[in-house]
Amino acid sequence: MTDDVLTTDTYTLHRGRVPLLVSLPHDGSEIPPALAARMNDHARAAPDTDWHVSRLYTFARDALGASLLVPRYSRYVVDLNRPPDDTSLYPGQNTTGLCPARCFSGEDVYLDGQAPDQAEVRQRVEQYWRPYHAAIAGELARLRAAHARVVLWEGHSIRGGGLPFLFPGRLPDLNLGTVGGTSCVGAVQQGVEAALAAQSTYDWVSNGRFRGGYITRHYGRPSEGIDAVQLEISQRAYMDESTLAYDVPAARRLQSLLESLLRGVLDAA
Repeated sequence: MTDDVLTTDTYTLHRGRVPLLVSLPHDGSEIPPALAARMNDHARAAPDTDWHVSRLYTFARDALGASLLVPRYSRYVVDLNRPPDDTSLYPGQNTTGLCPARCFSGEDVYLDGQAPDQAEVRQRVEQYWRPYHAAIAGELARLRAAHARVVLWEGHSIRGGGLPFLFPGRLPDLNLGTVGGTSCVGAVQQGVEAALAAQSTYDWVSNGRFRGGYITRHYGRPSEGIDAVQLEISQRAYMDESTLAYDVPAARRLQSLLESLLRGVLDAA
């Protein structure tokens, strides 16, 4: 028997009862004061946070009984969805790194001469990155021991426009990533795509600009009973991107669709 909630210095894990783990690696916004003092003013506000995604996905824990993993710290401390050796996930395209030195806007994160060296990057990996990944691996193993298949759902959000450093123009509302169909069985991907195609409120794309980050690529092992799916949501779908205010009516509309997507992947798995 396990506790329902595990809270550590770096993350909170709500342990569920169904074969679904929702991971929200960019929900954290906290930056340790000593580190924030080395950053430019705009970076101290952690502007590239996946704002409110833990609130958006609360239904997965409460209504579906899913496990929910939420980090404490900002991606500026360390990006939990990047490989520990910082290999680019999108060769030839602009991205931000394991310990980002540039914002999504292209602006510098750090004051001159204050960016971390390799020794500091390694230290951050040990202190912040590895505990989160140990939690993913441990929870998937726990769920896999009780169920024939499990689903890892990677919940992300981003400003849907005005980020030419990362992508041109306007990003679709919903961006499904399955690493070209390799991180999950076909029934899971086809089920999500069918549900997205059946609705007309949101535009969407499958395996477009965001095909799936490190977590989806690393843990998605359909041959071993683990299906991984990433959904990158344009923040305009549930919040005001200029004020960062959570839009309750818009969020409820989106949650209705998200719930149907998660129920669908559970049925397919």
